[in-house]
Amino acid sequence: MSKRQGTALVLGATGGIGGAVARGLRLRGWNIRALHRDVTKAASKAPAFDWIQGDAMNAADVREAAEGADFIIHAVNPPGYRNWGELVLPMLDNTIAAARAVGARILLPGSIYNFGPDAFPVLSEVSPQNPLTKKGMIRKEMEARLKSASEAGVGVIILRAGDFFGPDAANNWFSQGLVTPGKAPAAITYPGRKGIAHQWAYLPDTAETMVHLIERAETLPAFAVFHMRGFFDEDGTEMIAAIRRATGKPYLKVRAFPWWLLTMAYPFVPFFRELREMRYLWLTPLEMRNDRLVAALGEEPHTPIDAAVAATLASLGCLPAEAERNAVPDRRTDARQGLQVNS
Repeated sequence: MSKRQGTALVLGATGGIGGAVARGLRLRGWNIRALHRDVTKAASKAPAFDWIQGDAMNAADVREAAEGADFIIHAVNPPGYRNWGELVLPMLDNTIAAARAVGARILLPGSIYNFGPDAFPVLSEVSPQNPLTKKGMIRKEMEARLKSASEAGVGVIILRAGDFFGPDAANNWFSQGLVTPGKAPAAITYPGRKGIAHQWAYLPDTAETMVHLIERAETLPAFAVFHMRGFFDEDGTEMIAAIRRATGKPYLKVRAFPWWLLTMAYPFVPFFRELREMRYLWLTPLEMRNDRLVAALGEEPHTPIDAAVAATLASLGCLPAEAERNAVPDRRTDARQGLQVNS
């Protein structure tokens, strides 16, 4: 199958998933246009992108930046989860309006937050969406608006994945819960319980999967929703074991996550509020199947768990210098930063 190149507007190109997708497309010859409120600062980090001054909250800015784009990657989020409920839907509306005006297709990094425990333990693309949280309700509404847009002629791709971990993954359970950035782990703080399955997604694999979906966009339905298998921890102990192997500490202690502390602190720290609301994801077994994704791509891009965890710990400054050098992929020989891509 021939692979096409074009122009992609990336909203959120300085973020983890947005930046990773942008780099993956750029390596394949795509022109990457990126909207940012401070282009001088943003361009210093990613000079290969075509940076455009503007704000995702401004419909005119998004519309102008989208001119001539084949895709709009909607990976923008308010920093630190501040004013999330007030900003997320207007930004998406601006993306939808711009995509409709220029004939672009939209790619959204989805999540599992729009599902409640009634959809577990096995989560499919068509499972009922009955979220328990405000953020989950917003996620559900985002997908509903995108579905309506697709029925009006705007192509949409949504890739849902489990909890992110990996280099540049920003705020996530791995870096904010299991380990402490900048320190060699003296213990692992685990939010779940032994015997409770949990779903993880290595961010570079997620970005690579999105790139593959973009390359095959013409073969997909107008509203295409997929789930990643990612890394499925069958009983809540496999991620712990991978961290122990990566650190060379087979007997590294495991501590219970201090949920009580989040209850005390969440009125003052927005991210703690988000973590507390998502506790149900650690109390109920959760598994995502990727049958639909494999049918579309052939196979799912996958990095072995030991390599993924080692790279993540290295990026967080949690490994000794020698182990860190061994964990970080050689970018001179692999432009995709160490991904093992089975496709």
